[in-house]
This record gives sequence, structure tokens and C-alpha cells, in this order.
Amino acid sequence: MRSSVANQTRPSSSLLKRSVAKLLQPVIGTIAHSYGLHTLQSRVSQATLDRAKKKLEHGEQLRIVGLGCGGHNTGVGLVTADRDTGIRVICNHEEERFVGQKHCKDFPEFSFQQMQVDLQDLQCDLGAIDGFVCTWDYVNFFSNLCGHIVGELPGSLTLLRREASPTFSTRDIGRIFRAPQSLAKQVSRQKNAPQAHPIICLRHHDSHAFSAYGLSPFAQDGHPTLVAVIDGTGDDGSISLYRADQSGLHRFYSNKNIFDSIGQMFLYISSCQGGWAPLSSEGRYMGAAAWGNGDRMTNPYYRMLREVFSFGRDGDVRLNPRLANWHRGGSLRPLNRALIDILGDPILPSQMWNPDHVLNVDEIQHAEITQDRVDKAAATQLVFEDAMFHVLDFGIRRSGAQRVVLAGGTALNCVASMRLMEHFDSAWFQRYTKLSGPLQMWVPPFPGDAGLPVGAAYHFACLAGAPMNRPEGRLAHPFLCGHAASENDINVALALSIDDIGSEPFGNIHSQDSLDRVSDLMAYIVAHGGVIGLYQGAAESGPRALGHRSILADPTSSDTLHVLNERVKHRERIRPLAPMVTLDAAKELFELSDGAAADDYDAYSYMVMTTRALPIARKLIPAVIHHDGTARIQIVREHNNPLVHAYLRAMGRRTGVEASVNTSLNVGTPIVQTPSQALEALRRSMGMHCLIMISDSGACWITWHLKVQGYKDGGQQLRQWIHQWQEFPMVQSRVLHFRVTRPATAA
Repeated sequence: MRSSVANQTRPSSSLLKRSVAKLLQPVIGTIAHSYGLHTLQSRVSQATLDRAKKKLEHGEQLRIVGLGCGGHNTGVGLVTADRDTGIRVICNHEEERFVGQKHCKDFPEFSFQQMQVDLQDLQCDLGAIDGFVCTWDYVNFFSNLCGHIVGELPGSLTLLRREASPTFSTRDIGRIFRAPQSLAKQVSRQKNAPQAHPIICLRHHDSHAFSAYGLSPFAQDGHPTLVAVIDGTGDDGSISLYRADQSGLHRFYSNKNIFDSIGQMFLYISSCQGGWAPLSSEGRYMGAAAWGNGDRMTNPYYRMLREVFSFGRDGDVRLNPRLANWHRGGSLRPLNRALIDILGDPILPSQMWNPDHVLNVDEIQHAEITQDRVDKAAATQLVFEDAMFHVLDFGIRRSGAQRVVLAGGTALNCVASMRLMEHFDSAWFQRYTKLSGPLQMWVPPFPGDAGLPVGAAYHFACLAGAPMNRPEGRLAHPFLCGHAASENDINVALALSIDDIGSEPFGNIHSQDSLDRVSDLMAYIVAHGGVIGLYQGAAESGPRALGHRSILADPTSSDTLHVLNERVKHRERIRPLAPMVTLDAAKELFELSDGAAADDYDAYSYMVMTTRALPIARKLIPAVIHHDGTARIQIVREHNNPLVHAYLRAMGRRTGVEASVNTSLNVGTPIVQTPSQALEALRRSMGMHCLIMISDSGACWITWHLKVQGYKDGGQQLRQWIHQWQEFPMVQSRVLHFRVTRPATAA
């Protein structure tokens, strides 16, 4: 798999970068310590760690707070740990949800307040916290970044401009150094709060790795597992590989350049070729690739674009600066002339989201240039996968593992995850390792930086000696952001919206009879073409809606994709819809990979993996099958989402298939967090018929928008459906527990 292009990085430049970074590290460390940011090696950090170890040794419980306090996707996580039950994840609050700003960079003030509620539930307060840790080793990162800029002068001066970097700019430096002060302000509001609250900086990739592995189904038995963190960037590199076994988790490889990055390649090309802002571009471009030529032999751009990387020994992947320029110019000057000759002129930040520039697959039948653009997207996806194959090939051979946990931002490329399992099949293992069976893989529901606050807390608990292999430490569910709304919270939101929102109480789902009624009504409405918003419990942590903040629709209608994208979500066709299904339905509709079979196919529970649809799925649920015949599925479990599981069973009775469209409850904002945000999404959507709201006590409300305009009818169609449904209570009772997984055959 080695590239024909020699690595273009000058040895003298690499030496200069390392020398500058080494020179600056103690200087930046001294400055950081003066602000209250401490490296793990500092005396303050070691004293904190020693106290934590002693508490565990004495049988006491630890409480660790993780802070994402700079860069993108800030938040707060909390874990508890002890010797007997191991590490338990309590929360992972994402600041963007509370402030309504995607990829929020501000200090997570609202998330911190939510974490204090979690502490109250644990019957303790901030005085019981054993350590505050953050998600980056900022001293190491800043040193390496400065070394890189010096080594790439003069072109790298562009990186200092705010518009050049989508994930980190010079303005973020101030936010980061002010984080201890912001923390002190939050802590000082509580009586009996600790007087000293230093923030311990942990290695970015280690926090990814420890939490991803510890929460996986592989951590229980101690069999060898490869943990691969492949990221946009880290403190000192963009790729880190670990071997996990009974002796713990040990890093055996890390590349040494933060810009030799697979993730950055996909980020910058997807943005400057798709026309979307970075961090919003990757998923869209992955979706666009399905319309392009995915054949390595015939795609007209693949062979040329593959030269963007040099593939070397031992999994080495290096950026080719003859083609790429984002390591010097960021989003402002991402491509060199040689790469422009392949891909065309880049779309610059000032042109992002402009309809004249954004890639639109609706034009694919009418414009040759659109087919050309999706072929480039397909080529980019293929090169991305090549790089992943190369790294994991080395990692699997070196670790001797047949199981892989993926973490880092690249793990959200769900198409690549599917193809990794297809590539490392039984034949590959038999040929190269003499092991039998295919690759086993798991991806956490929050593999990117949004999941790192709890990742850093988990990492520190491991450093203190807390065990990772206790059954109680397994991830029970992904609903870790915020808290379930109380009846009062919902009533207040409804009272403030009385002028334009109608509502009606509808039982309590903690009663089995009421659960059955609510779920069956939901299925009845959806089966008749309705679109429902669902707001219940704490929100999902991570980028996917998984049934607590979801919009539900009929997967059996081919019109559903158009209806949701045009009337409800106001988004591009390029973004496919995803299905939620029961386990039985998943086995009948999709080619579930043997590599995802661990713990009853738990890998498919979080909508982070794609699978191929069987022919019957294309026929029965066309709305959720992507252009390339795949689907990003979520298998719903009754034990952690009884309402949605009951709804899917009801869909089986109503439509013949236990499946539903599931997309996130938001319209132009992050996934909603509060009742008022959910009602605002109902207002902004032109095609959502109602919103089902569930309180922490199980109380249920059906709400609708009273406005009459365009597709909105003031709830008239909804009331008609409810009336029709109420006319047949005996039929509902008789069929309540009868499940159909195939549509009835016509006589």
C-alpha cells in the first residue's frame, strides 16, 4: 500500500519543529501553571493523583470531573470510581445543547450547573470532587503547534488568522487560559466549596482511548484488543494505537506530527469542495460520496488524489505538502496548485453555504459538473478508507488483536467502519495472522471531542487505579446529557407558549397500559403519513439522536425523505435518513456484520455504523436506504428505551415492519435540550404534526402548533387521526402483543 510519491517533508524542517517545541515546552508550562493549568507531571497533579490512589486503596469512592474548556464542543463530564464496581459514567453534558450554538467553544457554564445537579443526586457537592481534569495537554499542544508554525514559515502565518482554523484559533488560547478562573467562579457560588481547584491537563488521545475501551463490550474479559484513536489532531500527533488486555491499556504507537492527519484531510477537502463550513462538512460529503463512482479501478480522481498521502512502514501516513496546503493555510489556502489541478479551485470561508457553491445532488441528473463533484467525493472517501486500512493493518498485526475499538473524530465515518469490517474478514485473518474469524469492532456513541469530558474523567480514574473490567462499568445507555424535564418544567414551557401551541395530557408511560396506548397512537399517526417529534428523558450524548430527542416518520413511504428534508428539517437531500429498528427486524432487513455481533450486536445500537440493506429492505423501507444501498441503523433495546421499543413493535402491527425513520429533533440548531427548545423546533418545522413530551415522572403530553400557514393546519389533521384511532379501542387491545414482521400478502 505504499505511495509512489516520496514523502515531501524536509528532514531539516521536522528537526526544527521538534527543537522549537522542546524549547518552548517549559516556558509554556510555566505560564500555564501560573494560570492554574497543570500538566500531569507537575507536583500539583501528582499530589492530586496520589490522594485519589489512597482513597481507592482505602475502599472509598472517587468523583472526577472532566472539562472540555477550549477548542470546539465544550462540556462537562462526571464519573465515580471504586475498587469493587469500577468506573461509572454519570453524565456528559454538552454546552452546545444548552446555549443552542453548534460546536460551542465557550467555557461550559451551563453544563457545569447541570453537573452539580448530578452531584446532588449522588448526595454530595463540589467539596466531594477529587479532581478536575481537562481534555487536552495544552502545554504539549501549544508547544507542538508553535514548532509547526515556525517550521513552515512564512506560509504558516496564515494559520494565525481566525478564519483559517475551523476547530482552533488564536482567540481560543485566551478562553483556555481563563478556564481555571471560570471554574473558580462556578465553584465559588457553592458553600463549602474547595478552596483550590487546579485543572489537570491530560493527553487528548489517551482520554479517547481509556473511555472508549472501558465502555466497550470488550473490556470485560481482558482478551487482546486494539484501540485505535485516529483524529483530526491531538496534543502531539493525530494517530495513537494501544493494546488492551488483562494488564491494562498500553500505547505502542503515535505519529509525531499533528498535521499528518487522516481526519484533517477529510475535513478540509469536504469543506472546500462541498461548500459547507468545517465540522459541518464531513457527514454531508460522506453522504455525497454515495452518488459518485466508488470503484478504485474506474474513479477518474482516485489514483491522483491518493497521492495526498505517503504510506510508509509500520502504519506511517504522511501528508504530501506538494498537494496539500491546509497545514500552512488552513481553510483560507487549503490546496496547492497540484491539488487544485485535480479537484478544482477551493471554496473559501466567505463562500460557504452559498447556494451557488454548495454541492447539491438534486442537480446530478441535469448537470455534468455535479456528477464530477460527487466522483471527487467518492475518491476522497476511498483515500480516507485506504489510510484507515493502512493504519489498522499495522495495528492489528503489531497488537495481535482481533478486536478493535475505534475512537477520535474519524470514527464517525460510519461507511469506513463498515468497510473496515469487510476488509479485515476471516480470509484476511487466516492469511496474515493464522487467527480464525473476522475483525470484531465497536465504536462508542460519542467517539469525537463531544465525548471527551467524560473521557478525561474516565482516564484519570484509570490512572488512580480504578478497574475497567467491572460489569457495572459498562455503558448502560447513551442518554447522558442534561436531565429529564419535570412536569413543572413542561407545564411552564407550555404556559409560556399558550398563544401558539396546543397541548393535551395523554396518560403516563410508567403504566404499562398507558405505554401501550401512547406507543400505538404514535405508530398510528406515523403509519398514516404523520411526522412526530419525541422529547423524553435526558438527551443523547454524541451527535446522533437515539430516541430521546428524535423526529419519527414512516420508513415505508418513498416520499418521506422529501417530506422531512423539505418541510421538517429544511436540509439537503444529500443527507440520508436513518432507521431505528428492533433486533428482530434488523436481522431480517440488513446484512448485520459478524464483526459487530458482540453483546447482541451492541455496535449497532448508536447509529455510528453503516450496514448493507437486504433486497427486502429496499422494498419495505425505501425511505431509509441510502443511494448506495446502505443504512446507518440503530437497534433499539427495550431495557433502556421502552417507549420507542413499544412504538417499533406497534409499527410492526401498523405497517408490517418494526422500523421507523429517526432523525434528530432540531431545525437549524443543535439537538434540542429543554422543553422550550423542543417547542421552538415544533414551531420552526413546517411539516411536524405533533410533539410528544414525556416528563421524568412519565407524564405525557401531545402538543401541536396552532398556526395555519402553508403545510401547517393548526392541528386539524392530528385531531382527526386521534379521533379515528380512539374509535377502535377493542382492536388495539386484541392485537396489542401480536407482532408482524412481514406485510400481509394480498389474497
